[in-house]
Amino acid sequence: MAKFMLIYRDQAGDRPVISPEEMQGFLQMWEAWMKQFGDRIVDAGDELLPTGRVLHANGDVANGPYVEAKEMIGGYSVVEAEHYEVAIEIARECPIAKVGGHIEIRELAGHAV
Repeated sequence: MAKFMLIYRDQAGDRPVISPEEMQGFLQMWEAWMKQFGDRIVDAGDELLPTGRVLHANGDVANGPYVEAKEMIGGYSVVEAEHYEVAIEIARECPIAKVGGHIEIRELAGHAV
């Protein structure tokens, strides 16, 4: 079975401020998704903080991610599926997809050491 990384993207600066009640509802959506596809989720991943560093080929290190990017990567998960169509169906049920976020689906090469 192949592994696919679901990369969660949203528009830079587009995250609305939500109430504690809305956050609780969103977390319940995640719990339901995890229950539905728990046997397929290899790594539930995590949300990424808006900070980071960029290592350039010349060895220089800069603060990042760059704010001029149109879309920011907000987090990721790794799922197992027989092929892309199954990975897409798993992603379709992800809470990020249900609140207007974009999900990039990439198959892992399987060369992990």
